[in-house]
Amino acid sequence: MTRITSLLLALALLATNTLSASEPVKLTPEEQQRWEQLAPGIPMTEALFEAMKAAVFDLPLTVEERIAAIARMSGVEPTDGKPRLSRRICIWDMLGREGPIFNAAMAQRERVLKFGIDLQMVPYTSETVIAEELKAGLCDAALMSGLRARQFNKYSGTIDAVGALPSQDHLKVILEAISHPSNAGKMVDENFVVLGIFPAGTAYVFVNDRSITTLAKAAGKRVAVLESDRIQSHMISSIGAIPVPSDFVTAPSRFNNGTIDILPAPLVAYRTLELYKGMSPDGGIVRVPLAQLTMQLIGRRDKFPNEIAQLVRESAMENYDLVMSFIREETRQVPDKWWIDVPPADHTEYETMMQSARVALREESYYDGEMLTLQRKVRCKFDPSRAECSMNVE
Repeated sequence: MTRITSLLLALALLATNTLSASEPVKLTPEEQQRWEQLAPGIPMTEALFEAMKAAVFDLPLTVEERIAAIARMSGVEPTDGKPRLSRRICIWDMLGREGPIFNAAMAQRERVLKFGIDLQMVPYTSETVIAEELKAGLCDAALMSGLRARQFNKYSGTIDAVGALPSQDHLKVILEAISHPSNAGKMVDENFVVLGIFPAGTAYVFVNDRSITTLAKAAGKRVAVLESDRIQSHMISSIGAIPVPSDFVTAPSRFNNGTIDILPAPLVAYRTLELYKGMSPDGGIVRVPLAQLTMQLIGRRDKFPNEIAQLVRESAMENYDLVMSFIREETRQVPDKWWIDVPPADHTEYETMMQSARVALREESYYDGEMLTLQRKVRCKFDPSRAECSMNVE
């Protein structure tokens, strides 16, 4: 999340939704009013706005340099040591105030204060609560899992689709594509805007019995599913397994104490959530990638205009490798002894099942069809020999 909080100051500076690199600025009374709401006490003229707009599109400059220029021109930098703007940023971290995600956000807060922006970082351990408070306007923006973010933007929320991205390299190509300005319109959905998307690691299936290597062998087993997601429960029931409604906090503990047999989870959770307890002594991790998970920062459009949100999305992409270095370090903590390899035929069965699930969920408007098509194109870019590359099912 390096630089992500410092970028949020720019979101509070520009209110117009007519920002363009070539068109001259003509601020309407409504736009002047929106500016005053976003940046009270900071005078705005068309000349100043033209200069700020030029800074936004000064692509040879880094994103941070562009934002610093905007801050200087707008006068938002403090002259008396007191913040002039404030935004409430809600951070979901299963470990709360002591968690790594929240502390990474807090570490950036001091950098933003020098621009006169006070980011009120608030930790949440419940994704259900953080989503509802974002809807209610109690959070100006909220960081949550991509699975939860789907309710705010189906396009970006489909990135985490089951089996859609076989590797982290596939995910990087997707994030590069959607962070391009040409896709900015897809990052807005009604009252909300996607401010940034970050990799959160590959999800696999953790089991307490190494014999559970196929779908058939999962029949009768207890599987953790998100309690807020009826579709997951339906999918698990369809293969003869027993769905156990849980959340990101309760599911690991239930796996560790034997209440559930199968837990879909990212590798980065192995050490942090002590998942080796649930696998001991006869369990393991099925070596079939289930999904490439993301964390997504979702903001309210009345606080964060999409034009400047684009800068945040660019910065998120700039920091992809930095975030991935942390994820790779955590995944290296998983001992080789836990891996369960499956025969090629069983691997094909998994892929077929996951594709069928994606198509069915697209038809139910659960997944975004356009994102699924983009993901298929990326899979075929990496491996043109895949059968789906000539079938165009997705």
